[in-house]
Amino acid sequence: MKYLRRLAITLALGFSAASAHAANVLVVLSDSDHLDLKDGKVFQTGFYLNELMQPVEALLDAGHEITFATPKGTAPSIDKTSIDKMYFGGDEAAMKASEAQLEEIGLLSDTASPVISLARVEQIGYDHFDAVYVPGGHAPMQDLLVSPELGKVLTHFHEQGKTTALACHGPIALISTLRDPKAFTTQLETEGAAKADREWIYAGYNLTVISNEEEELAKGLLGGGAMKFYPQDALTQAGARYRQSDAPFSAHVVTDRELITGQNPASAPAVAQELLKRLK
Repeated sequence: MKYLRRLAITLALGFSAASAHAANVLVVLSDSDHLDLKDGKVFQTGFYLNELMQPVEALLDAGHEITFATPKGTAPSIDKTSIDKMYFGGDEAAMKASEAQLEEIGLLSDTASPVISLARVEQIGYDHFDAVYVPGGHAPMQDLLVSPELGKVLTHFHEQGKTTALACHGPIALISTLRDPKAFTTQLETEGAAKADREWIYAGYNLTVISNEEEELAKGLLGGGAMKFYPQDALTQAGARYRQSDAPFSAHVVTDRELITGQNPASAPAVAQELLKRLK
């Protein structure tokens, strides 16, 4: 298929000039395959299949180029619980098609994954990319929120007013742009509350992320463990204006200036459509 051949070129080079009118979208995923919980427990996780592939498929179908990156350039992991047709509106064929395309890309391969590091992204040049997308799954709660490399990427996109899209747990990555995100998150973990030590670049932005209510409803996935803090609390305490859907797990997207955020897995297709509007 033409779009897969185009993708292969993009991934091999880190960028592509295959189409003069195509946008170049940077998709950033976590390096982590787990999330550290309270009391020393560990939850095996990664990205959610639909949250990655529904936007990726939409972008490729529209003729855009994609570069996949993780902070260290290691292959990301998938949250196996996300390989479920319920995240595809009950459409098992759509789920299997996403699985097949993920396999075709080779993203999960330890030896042949096309992902590059965020250091390599900086070498290529942030100006090369027209938009950035960060999907969810719990893994971003482990590393993306404190990644200095990602903080540099997002700060550049903010300063240039370039489209920044994130879904479900993905918006927690915005915390990486704080002056000292590790101190902020450590305070959240130990004291249950934190305050940014200077004005955050996203302070006052309207945004969404998986809600505290949804985290409580889905905590059975953690096998008896508990998260150290919830992303809704982190983002609001950093200075964001939180918005959520009327009903848990229903699609909800918030846009504010360059930022597009989706609340939960059901929001990924709508995030993709908002992203595509910005790339026309």
